[in-house]
Amino acid sequence: TVALQGQENAATVPVRMTVTVNVEPDKRMPEIKPEDIVVKANRKRVNVTEWVPAQGDRAGLDLFVLIDDACDTSLGSQLNDLRTFVSGQPSTTSVGVGYMRNAVVQIAQNFTTDHEQAAKAIRLPTGHVGAYGSPYLSLIDLMQRWPEHPNNRREVIMVSDGIDRARRGRNALVNPDVDRANDIAMRTGTIVHTIYFPGAGHWHRNFFEANNGAMALGKISDVSGGESFFIGLPAPVSFQPYLETVQRILNNQYWLGFSANPGKKAGLQNVTIDTEVAGVDLSYPNAVWVPAAK
Repeated sequence: TVALQGQENAATVPVRMTVTVNVEPDKRMPEIKPEDIVVKANRKRVNVTEWVPAQGDRAGLDLFVLIDDACDTSLGSQLNDLRTFVSGQPSTTSVGVGYMRNAVVQIAQNFTTDHEQAAKAIRLPTGHVGAYGSPYLSLIDLMQRWPEHPNNRREVIMVSDGIDRARRGRNALVNPDVDRANDIAMRTGTIVHTIYFPGAGHWHRNFFEANNGAMALGKISDVSGGESFFIGLPAPVSFQPYLETVQRILNNQYWLGFSANPGKKAGLQNVTIDTEVAGVDLSYPNAVWVPAAK
C-alpha cells in the first residue's frame, strides 16, 4: 500500500532523501512509479509518501567542488574539465568552490548560480597540506557550514588522495574522522562523490598510505550514496569521463519521502531501498536522520 503525501500515521514522522536511479549508459530510463519502490527503515517496511524526479520545480541543487590543497600541482591539467563541467550546470544548480587545508575549507566561491564566476574560482592547489591535514575534517567543516536550502539537494565533488596526514597509519575502516564525516553526511543528506588524485610530497608513493586513502574516499562515497572514481594510484588521464558520470547521476535523481517510525531520541536509521523494475540499480545513503517522537 502506498500512502499519499501528507497522510502519515500519527505515530510516524515524515523524512526525505535523495535517491539516484542508475541504468546502463546505452539503456533507456524506464518509468518508475511510487508503488515500484520498497523502503525499509531499521528493517521494517515503511510507507512511501513521495517519489518524484528532481526535475523542473524540484531540480534545485547545491553542488560544491571541494579540492584538496594537498593535491599535486599536476592537477592543473584537469582544471579545464572541472571548469567546463561547472559552466555547463543548469540554472537550478548553485555551485560553490573551496579548498581543503588545515582541517577546514577555504571558500573560493560561495554558492552562486553564476556558473562562469564559479568556474573562474577553480585554481591550482598549493601542493601543501598545512599544519593539520585531514580531508575528512575539512569535509566536516564544509557540511557544518552549509547554508540552509531545504528544497535543494546537497552534493559534493571531492578531489583528494584521501590520505589523512593527521592520523597517518590509521586504517580507513576504523578512522574516527572518516566515520564522523559519514555520520554527518547521512544526517544532513549530503551526497559525496570522490575523485582520487595523488597528493604532493612523498606520501602518495607509500602504497599503504595511498591505498588506504583511496579506500577511505570510497567509503565516504558508498555510505553517503555517491560515486567514487579510482582506477589506481597514478593520476587519471582525464576527469572528463568521471564528470560525465556525475552529470548523469545528477540528471537521474529522485526525491523519496516516507513515513519513519521515530525513537525516543532523534537519530540515524538504516535504510534499504529496492525495486523490481528491470535494469535499474538504486544508489542512496546508508541511513537517514529521523526526528524524535513527539
